[in-house]
Amino acid sequence: MRATLLVALLLLCAAPAWAAEEPSGCDKFKWPIDRERAALTAPDRAKLASGAELAALPPGAVTLALLSPADAKLPAPPERAPREGTFAGFASVKSAPKAGLYTISLSAGGWVDVMQDGHLLKPKAFSGATDCDGIRKTMKYELSTSPFVLQVSGSKEDSISIAILPAE
Repeated sequence: MRATLLVALLLLCAAPAWAAEEPSGCDKFKWPIDRERAALTAPDRAKLASGAELAALPPGAVTLALLSPADAKLPAPPERAPREGTFAGFASVKSAPKAGLYTISLSAGGWVDVMQDGHLLKPKAFSGATDCDGIRKTMKYELSTSPFVLQVSGSKEDSISIAILPAE
């Protein structure tokens, strides 16, 4: 009984430390995000339904409508299982204008999976922060000119803005 109580007390004391690890504020990203943030908050973002196919990368951000994970019919199971009450969706892009490093940025929290040439791509870098209007996280992926699928899951919102831009 004492051991259980001790573990519970340690977990309660550690909880604020976990919360403190989440950076807060636009200046807490690991690299400049001004361009991504401007794209994600632009008023002229194209609206896409989940499952949309794009011929090429859009020049700015898009807003992707999300559905319940069961209704989203994601092309592949998400690498991280979505929590109950969250939303998911995907879009496919026929080609990137040129091979290289791209940032994929989200306006809100969510899990991102990028599949290209039959493989799940791992981000080369990740940065995120709370309390930054318009952007929640950004990742860097090495993309070829082949078609790819971007899927988002675990979002608390039923739509999310996404910017896919060449890394600077």
